[in-house]
Amino acid sequence: MKKGTTFFLKIAVVLIGTPVLALGLWGIYDLAKNPANPDYAHILYPIVIGIYLSAIPFYMALYQTFRLLGYIDRNEAFSVMSVKALSHIKKDAIIISILYVLMMPFIFLLAQSDDAPGLILFGMIPIFASIVIAVFAAVLQRLLQQAIDIKSENDLTV
Repeated sequence: MKKGTTFFLKIAVVLIGTPVLALGLWGIYDLAKNPANPDYAHILYPIVIGIYLSAIPFYMALYQTFRLLGYIDRNEAFSVMSVKALSHIKKDAIIISILYVLMMPFIFLLAQSDDAPGLILFGMIPIFASIVIAVFAAVLQRLLQQAIDIKSENDLTV
């Protein structure tokens, strides 16, 4: 397979990671240093810590995605390494979802004290997005494993 076929997807992975890095370095840090309302700072700090903790599995999943695209470039898409990469992506998505579920009580308290019920919906977006990614990765992992099994059976019969 030509190396340029997944180049666009690699650029997309980098472009997904860049704003999250910028937000983590400047946006969330400034929010933690200067909360809009200091009365809510004790509720805001666990949310900020959760966001920073969720960046670790996020970047691990992006790295595994980059590796998976490299396997596709090297015609190793139907390999055990690809299945392992999808497994790591699935686990990272589940970890992100769990972290945001753990942050939901604090988001609820912040929304209740600030009288902003829509904030709860914004807090649920990462949960559902990471669940969708985990399910998609699990389906791809299972399909890829089945394709590898069929390929190995065909190699044994030939």
